[in-house]
Amino acid sequence: MNPNVTTLSRSQSAVSSTNKVVRNTYMLLSMTLAFAALTAGAAMALGLPHPGIILTLVGYYGLLFLTTKFRNSGLGIAFVFGLTGFMGYTLGPILSAYLAMPNGAQVVMMAMGGTAAIFLGLSAYVMTTRKDFSFMGGFLMVGILVAFLAGLGAIFFHMPGLSLAVSAMFVLLMSGLILYETSNIIHGGETNYIMATVTLFVAIFNLFTSLLQLLGVASND
Repeated sequence: MNPNVTTLSRSQSAVSSTNKVVRNTYMLLSMTLAFAALTAGAAMALGLPHPGIILTLVGYYGLLFLTTKFRNSGLGIAFVFGLTGFMGYTLGPILSAYLAMPNGAQVVMMAMGGTAAIFLGLSAYVMTTRKDFSFMGGFLMVGILVAFLAGLGAIFFHMPGLSLAVSAMFVLLMSGLILYETSNIIHGGETNYIMATVTLFVAIFNLFTSLLQLLGVASND
């Protein structure tokens, strides 16, 4: 057997597999974003209250655990929609509060536009340059943990200044996570499109809510 032919065949197979993960990830991501928008809209229309920090954390990590556990089966798809739909529901009451502000609609639209611009710009950059951002993994893990704990402290101890600092941190960290995960997908580091979708969805969600808080404060006289 010709080793060159074998190597070429393996290379083509790897590229085909990566392209499949990319295609499936962005298709599922677009569907989950639309579903989350639908559940957020339903929560707003029905005037549903926010579940609170405790129920939000339990629901999020419970559904994330189930998604991870069944990521290689059809149930994983169902739990992805469960997770993203739940996150959309928690966003509904937050959007209602902002839209009740005098310039709330403008703030929400600016946050949506900023989120879309950042996500598309960073994704396009990685796809075009094909740079490897795997070196950011450890930094992002530590940074997200610190920001998460600081965010909990800001909520429980009612520290608005710290809350704004955490939002600014999350904008940077989620931007880094988009670079990292997109790079991971195209270089074969992430081969499961369900988990890739969850990571990118969470990054987009946190990026949007962080920009929403920052812009809301900046536009509030």
